[in-house]
Amino acid sequence: MISGRLRVPFVPTPEPIVRQMLALADVKPGDHVYDLGAGDGRILSSAVREFGATAVGVELDASRCIEILERLKRERIEDSVRLIRGDFMVTNLADADVVTLYLLSSANSEIRPKLESQLRKGARVVSHDFPIKGWTPFRVVNFWDHHNLHTVYVYKIPHSVPNAITKIPP
Repeated sequence: MISGRLRVPFVPTPEPIVRQMLALADVKPGDHVYDLGAGDGRILSSAVREFGATAVGVELDASRCIEILERLKRERIEDSVRLIRGDFMVTNLADADVVTLYLLSSANSEIRPKLESQLRKGARVVSHDFPIKGWTPFRVVNFWDHHNLHTVYVYKIPHSVPNAITKIPP
């Protein structure tokens, strides 16, 4: 994923880590899960198929969007996922219950003010391998996948932002 300002390489999250991320974020049926930099759509797929959530993927790369759409059709879950081809820095996140990230530390720092201003109280943010500086996670769990250590950080938005909808561009 390459955002307008942020350069983030595509590195897929291993499937077992995807499931752990969603489980640790307490994804429930009906939750709205946003995956920022949706890559190949594996988080979207798992959120819908395994957790009963609806999902929104934001991906700037056109070829990745095609790959995601093909996956959703193959799995027959395209009606439960909305795919936005665009920059996640300008995407409205106000209705997200859970936001998943596998970005670099610098990108997490860039998106932090957006998350703080748009997410409602109780929304969860789950980040693979890179913490969000200045935030304190309520869960940090390490997992081994073959020979690689993965760390999952889970945060909960502690405040409510009144009139947030009026601040968000269309």
